[in-house]
Amino acid sequence: MAVVIKSAHELALMREAGRIVAEVREALRVAVRPGITTAELDALGEQEIRKRGAEPSFKGYRGYPASICVSVNDEIVHGIPGDRVLQAGDIVSLDQGVIYKGYQGDTAITVAVGAISPAAQRLMDVTREALAAAIAAARAGQRLGDVSWAVQRCAEGAGLGVVREYGGHGIGRHLHEDPHIPNIGEPRRGLRLRSGMTLALEPMLAIGTAQTRVLDDVWTVVTRDGGLSAHFEHTIAITDGEAEVLTRL
Repeated sequence: MAVVIKSAHELALMREAGRIVAEVREALRVAVRPGITTAELDALGEQEIRKRGAEPSFKGYRGYPASICVSVNDEIVHGIPGDRVLQAGDIVSLDQGVIYKGYQGDTAITVAVGAISPAAQRLMDVTREALAAAIAAARAGQRLGDVSWAVQRCAEGAGLGVVREYGGHGIGRHLHEDPHIPNIGEPRRGLRLRSGMTLALEPMLAIGTAQTRVLDDVWTVVTRDGGLSAHFEHTIAITDGEAEVLTRL
């Protein structure tokens, strides 16, 4: 496993990539409303990325056809934007990545479309809490399993399912670097974290079993039982103290 420790110069560029993608995330969050299409969100995302001097890292990545991922309700990740119109009561996950001067930033948020059910709101709240717990566990000297276990404990303690087939990842010059970061794990097991590692942590939780299937478009991942799913993500840097969140405004 070739985990890259970033230099001070590289971290500075990743901070800038993180700032850009966080601003894009906020612009998209504000734009979400009943009646907007997922394609309109994609167009806005690309516009916001490019006007900040960055490039959308998802567009063309392994053949992906859009600049952001837009996943609605039971869609977990990798939803392809199109003519779908968002309706009041939906929840929508917005996942976006940028490349700035050769370095990557990656972040995701799940947003309510108008008024949503208490169950959907709780799902979103717990998923956000699981990400916060993972970030708190991500410290130099800790193990990767501590981070994974923080997500699993938070989710299962709330009676929610944890998506097991997908997870976080290292990030730097490439969107996906080692290590893979599952959202389930055992404390004090796995890779030891070191200052200078940069990671994208991304809990994906669901109401129900969280078993998955991929649609015929070969990208969109949905819950097998049709249960709602939420997804939050930050890019972080491991330091000698608390992790630095590079994608926090």
